[in-house]
Amino acid sequence: MPATVRAAAVAGSWYPGSAAAIEREVDRYLEQTGEVSVPGRLVALVSPHAGIRYSGPVAAYAYALLRGRTAATVVLVGPSHRAAFDGVAVQAEGAWETPLGRAEVDEAVAEAVLSCGREFVFADAEVHEQEHSLEMQMPFLQRVVPGLRIVPLLMGSQSREEVFGLAEALSASLAGRDVVLVASSDLSHYQPAPVANKLDAVVVQQVARFDDAGLLSRLEGHRNVACGGGPIVAVMRASRSLGADSATVLRYADSGDVPGGDKGQVVGYLAAALTASAS
Repeated sequence: MPATVRAAAVAGSWYPGSAAAIEREVDRYLEQTGEVSVPGRLVALVSPHAGIRYSGPVAAYAYALLRGRTAATVVLVGPSHRAAFDGVAVQAEGAWETPLGRAEVDEAVAEAVLSCGREFVFADAEVHEQEHSLEMQMPFLQRVVPGLRIVPLLMGSQSREEVFGLAEALSASLAGRDVVLVASSDLSHYQPAPVANKLDAVVVQQVARFDDAGLLSRLEGHRNVACGGGPIVAVMRASRSLGADSATVLRYADSGDVPGGDKGQVVGYLAAALTASAS
C-alpha cells in the first residue's frame, strides 16, 4: 500500500493557502521577535494552535529557537478537537503535506514511541485528518527547518493515566535521540481579557516553575484551563526524564492583542521552552 500522505485541513482558512503568503506571514512574526535565546540545550517547546493571525505572533517566539537548524525530528503532541477516543494516536508512516511541501514522518522514531507505549499509544492516521492543533505548528516548522521530519501524536481523553503513560513512552523511546518535543495548547477560552489573563497567569507560572504536578492538579480541578493541558504535562514530564531542568516563558498574549482584536472574549496563548543545562 502507498504511504499515507495527510493533506492540509486548514490551509487557506486558519493560515494562508499559498507558500508565498505563508512565508511572508511567518517571516514577519519571526522578525518581530528579535533575538530569542534560552540557556542550555533545547529539549521541548510549548506553542499555541489558533488561527495564525491570532496565535502566530506568540508561536514565533518558540520557533525562533529553531532558526539555523537545517534538519530536525520534531515530536508533536496535541489535543484532539475533532475525534473522540481514549489513548494517543500516532501517524506512524507517510508524510504531511501543506502549501510549503511535504514533511516526512520519522518512521523509526514513531515506531519506537509505539513500541514503548503499547498500552496507550496506537497507530491511526485517520484521526489526524481534520485536526488543527498539530497542523498549526507546520507553517513555522516547515519555514524554519528545511529538513523537517515529524512524529504527530494526538491525545484523546487526556486522563492522568494517559498523560503519565505517554510521558513514560516518550521518555523511553526518545532517550539518546536528537529530537525536539512540541506541546500544542491554547490556554483559557472566551473570557474577558482581565479574567483570562488572571487565570492564565497561574498556568504560565506553573510552566515557568517546571511544575507539571501542579499544572495537572489544576487541570483536574478547574475547567477552561488549557485545551492541550495534557500534552503540556506529558511533554514536561518526558522532558525532565530527557535531561531538561529549566523552563523559560518566552511570550504570553491573548487573541485581543492583535490589531483590531476583541478584548471582550479572548483566548490565551503561551510560548515556552524546556532546556537542559550544558554539561
